[in-house]
Amino acid sequence: MPEVIEKLPYFSITPDNVSLFWKGRVALYAILKAIGIKEVILPAFTCVVAVNPIIYLGAKPVYVDVDPITYNIDVKMLERENVKTLRKAKAILAQNTFGLSADLDAISEIAKKYDLFVIEDCAHGFGGFYKGKPNGTIADVSFFSTQWNKPFSTGLGGFAVTKNPEIAERLRVMEKTFIRPSARDEMVLKTLLFVRGKLATGLYWPAVKTYRWLSKKNLILGSSQGEELESPVMPDGFEKGFSGIQSKRGRKELENFDKILEHRKKIASFYKTILSDMEIEPPYEPDYAVHTYLKFPLLIKDRMKFFKLAEKEKIELGDWFVSPIHPITKDFERWHYRWGENPVAEKVSRHIVNLPTHSQVTEDYVDRIAQFLKKNRNKIYGSYEEI
Repeated sequence: MPEVIEKLPYFSITPDNVSLFWKGRVALYAILKAIGIKEVILPAFTCVVAVNPIIYLGAKPVYVDVDPITYNIDVKMLERENVKTLRKAKAILAQNTFGLSADLDAISEIAKKYDLFVIEDCAHGFGGFYKGKPNGTIADVSFFSTQWNKPFSTGLGGFAVTKNPEIAERLRVMEKTFIRPSARDEMVLKTLLFVRGKLATGLYWPAVKTYRWLSKKNLILGSSQGEELESPVMPDGFEKGFSGIQSKRGRKELENFDKILEHRKKIASFYKTILSDMEIEPPYEPDYAVHTYLKFPLLIKDRMKFFKLAEKEKIELGDWFVSPIHPITKDFERWHYRWGENPVAEKVSRHIVNLPTHSQVTEDYVDRIAQFLKKNRNKIYGSYEEI
């Protein structure tokens, strides 16, 4: 698969500086293990699977609040509030939230000052750009997720990329020495890919509920297994490599990636027009980045009521992120998080939903979503300032 990625006009890597793993979080874990860590700084609006690998390695995650218009780490807060942490830390995790690159030049300037690695979290960001450079090719090292709802999918999967030869060699060693996916892993994954491919948009709500229940009970190869959500203790078999079925699927997906990316941007442009007509601020796009819109965020007054209305009318909505460390909603101290320290992230996570942009979203479906939004305009915030 590295050879296929290399051929994309968007992305320029070589097989020597990419390593493939069972999941994106395993790629992050391998990166952290390769560089050695003490404390890692990351945005307080993220997924628990980005936090767990830090703790698995005996290090401490340090959360920094996010910018209310980009949902990425607030660079001003990074140095102003965390000088002591910067002196102790080993890395900054720069997340591409919903497909929008973080301000990497500003982050890198701070990192250089304190001798830190910058790790680009491109779980959402494959296909995007920062100042004309592809996401994942700018920082010291980066990782991507190819899980089923990411920019391109291998069902589950992830990979790490670096231009640093020492880190690249350590990653290659781990790629080779981590356990191989079992025959059962591949069989279940193949079944999931088949079922996922047959699901229509109208079946979204029952499918998501079933999938998450099965994942929580560890009855299926879900994105987040139940044990990962209960406590930050590394599950058995976590250190796992890539499989043949993932590679085959990845090659097929990458052949169509340019079309998929253009489709997402096209759907996002429809949404922006719809919201502007309703006097609702669309997501912010800074001049320095090309947004890929893996998800299209929207701020809602009462999220649970809004979800019920959407389900009733068979309108697909996403819930990224329901907390500063999604999907955790209790016992935050287990993940070294202290509630109240990141007010923007905490406020946003109580009110955000996401409109779909994937390939099954047609223009007719966008029209249905538009009618749903217009009918429920009084339940939507016009901007973050209204919360």
